[in-house]
Amino acid sequence: MKTRTPRRLPPWLRQRVPASDTFHDTVACIERLGLNTVCRSARCPNIGVCFSKGTATFMILGPVCTRTCAFCAVTKGLPAPLEDDEPARIAQAVASMGLTHAVLTSVTRDDLPDGGAAHFAACVRSLRSSVPHVTVELLVPDFGGSRDALRAVTETAPDVLNHNIETVPRLYPRVRPQAGYDRSLALLAAAARSGLLTKSGLMLGLGETREETLQVMADLRNNHCAILTMGQYLPPTEEHFPLQRVLAPDEFDAYRDDALRMGFRAAACAPLVRSSYMAARLFTEAREARGRSQNLKILSDLHIPEHHDNHHPRELRTDFPAEKQ
Repeated sequence: MKTRTPRRLPPWLRQRVPASDTFHDTVACIERLGLNTVCRSARCPNIGVCFSKGTATFMILGPVCTRTCAFCAVTKGLPAPLEDDEPARIAQAVASMGLTHAVLTSVTRDDLPDGGAAHFAACVRSLRSSVPHVTVELLVPDFGGSRDALRAVTETAPDVLNHNIETVPRLYPRVRPQAGYDRSLALLAAAARSGLLTKSGLMLGLGETREETLQVMADLRNNHCAILTMGQYLPPTEEHFPLQRVLAPDEFDAYRDDALRMGFRAAACAPLVRSSYMAARLFTEAREARGRSQNLKILSDLHIPEHHDNHHPRELRTDFPAEKQ
């Protein structure tokens, strides 16, 4: 029997939509430039808060996804051709909105030979050229396991490379049927190996156990993932994957404590956390933690006994295998 989303959500899952001039200015800017946002397309519960702060997560490569993930509200089907001027419009929006940290994500484009990697790279180059003070965070698909596609993105050196693991491997066949758990871990490992600060996210309430969740967190750390986000899964409609459980806020607090103990440099774990939730703050925390770790490593290498690095390197996966077609 399917579990339905409760008709009345608990208070910690209710989000007011603030009415403000900034909210309307954000909407107007996005619509004027003909851009898509994951905030709207994925029905993010934080859209009112983020738009009212003048922030948004831009969704490139069009509004239609080629995959059929059971949790996602984004439109599925056959996408339209890419828009060559989209990178310039993204940069224009970032400048107009006065952003200091720009977050870009996309639909999955299995119809494109490179999965849209070159378009991601073009967007980063456009931002670096037009708004060079802005830090750039990318939330990328798995590019079908293509090493060359991922390399095209990592060579642009985004400040954060995010790829969501989403759920525990046991649930992949039902929740992410066209994705692969090991493929996603391999992508994160390859990005970390290239020197990038990596990030991933999990939804909770899909039927996973605490033990399974902790194992996924350990797998992420074993592949040098630095930043973690965890939030409550909320089905967009009754046609999507059914909600199995609502977690209490203190359960998320416990996961954050676990994450920091495991060595994540920054973690946001709360019911309404989503992939780009407080992205600029998490980036700053992780960058500062990385700087402290590097300074301690230098002191350790100099054999100064009273200061040493307690972080033990985790084993990286050694490849980013292409999936058989």
